[in-house]
Amino acid sequence: MQSEFTAAIKQHQAEFGVSLSDAVIEKLADYYALVLEHNPILHLVGPCTPAEFAVRHVLESLTLLEFLPDGAKFADVGTGAGLPSIPCLIAREDLHAVLIESKEKKVKFLELAVERLGLAGRAEIVNKQFQEADPGNCEYVTCRALDKFAEKLPRLLKWAMRRHLLLFGNQKLGEMLQAAGLNTVPKLMPLSEQRYLFAAIR
Repeated sequence: MQSEFTAAIKQHQAEFGVSLSDAVIEKLADYYALVLEHNPILHLVGPCTPAEFAVRHVLESLTLLEFLPDGAKFADVGTGAGLPSIPCLIAREDLHAVLIESKEKKVKFLELAVERLGLAGRAEIVNKQFQEADPGNCEYVTCRALDKFAEKLPRLLKWAMRRHLLLFGNQKLGEMLQAAGLNTVPKLMPLSEQRYLFAAIR
């Protein structure tokens, strides 16, 4: 399965605007193996093939890198399996992240993954609802799959304050961000017709 995952990363990485070293791809495969091991119990991601995980979860997450300058620190709200933060931390050693996850079992997985993948010095894990978490000196806020995203969006925008936003979703999310008065740049995900990364650089 890891070989299928690796092949898909190599095949499609250019479409997602990244060029990954063999060492980075190997570590991403180690991350995939960890998710695969714990997914039956924790339901970290929905059912998918190795290639789908590579494209839909890992390479999509790495589209953030275009918007993160050297040494950037970002908060990942409702990170779940560590998406998009863990792939980004693996791909770029200059990045730091605060991983915010309210479910304790998923936090245990994140702690294990961060330790196993050698990310402990650059990843802080916070076991709280995002409204109760302190994003500290993070300059960016990202969110990929928050439960009831539409319902929680107004609270997320208020909590993020003047930080830059990098939010994944469909066209409806873009319309909601526009209605909230945010000037966003929509980036359509490669190999998708309806999935976007909305960047509101403030």
